Order: sequence, then C-alpha cells, then structure tokens
Amino acid sequence: MANIQSAKKRIRQNEKRRLHNRRYTSAARTYVNKSRELIDAGDLEAAAEQVRLACKTLDKAARKGVIHPNNASRRKGRLMARLAAAQAA
Repeated sequence: MANIQSAKKRIRQNEKRRLHNRRYTSAARTYVNKSRELIDAGDLEAAAEQVRLACKTLDKAARKGVIHPNNASRRKGRLMARLAAAQAA
C-alpha cells in the first residue's frame, strides 16, 4: 500500500477511471458479440443494424480515450468484412 499522499490519490483516481472505462469497453464488446452471433445465424437485416450500433459504440470508446482509435478501426473493419462476406454468400 502506498504511503505518500499523492500516490494514494493516484490509486483512487485510477480505480475511478477503471470503473468508468469498463462501461464503454463492456458495451462495445457486447455489441460486437451480438453482431457476430447474428451474422453467423444468418439474420442479415438484424445483423446490419447491430453492426451499425457496434461501430457507434466502438467510435465512442475511441473518442473517450478508452481504446486506441486504430483498435476501434480494426475491430470495425473485421466486423464489416464478416458482414459483407455473409451478404455475398
């Protein structure tokens, strides 16, 4: 445990930020997983809407600084490629 006051404050701040960031990462992960499940199930209309929401949440997480913008872009690209492949098939 930290003894210095500034280190104690830093621990409190980090915990608060971790809990705040967890909300955005969890939401993005949920939407991405639901999108993948719908694509695999073959429900392409619902999957397209879910992919749109997943992209929106990934962009929001990147904008908040929770994930790196390139990370969000890579995940969106993979999701869109999967959707496009399912629509082509």
